[in-house]
Amino acid sequence: MDEKKMQEAEVEIYTLQDEEGNEHEFELIGTCERGGVTYYAMIPAEENEKEDEFCEYVILKGVVENGEESLVSIDDDDEFDDVADYFDDLFSEEIDYDAK
Repeated sequence: MDEKKMQEAEVEIYTLQDEEGNEHEFELIGTCERGGVTYYAMIPAEENEKEDEFCEYVILKGVVENGEESLVSIDDDDEFDDVADYFDDLFSEEIDYDAK
């Protein structure tokens, strides 16, 4: 198997805890760095099974607190809109609407 196919086959799953302490699994679908901050686009892991359907994704921001990296929601609307626009553009480029 060539390296590109191996990279496509690798799936990064993150187990995240919500505010109530419930754990949920998310699949990483993209990252970007803007202004020295890393942002993560993720979909719920169970959504991956429905590949033909549109699924929404969440965007989280990587922050370092007490020497540990955490993923947190983005509270600033302008920051969120900027990052969401980046990911929307990125993901729309990956879809070839002309493919038959």
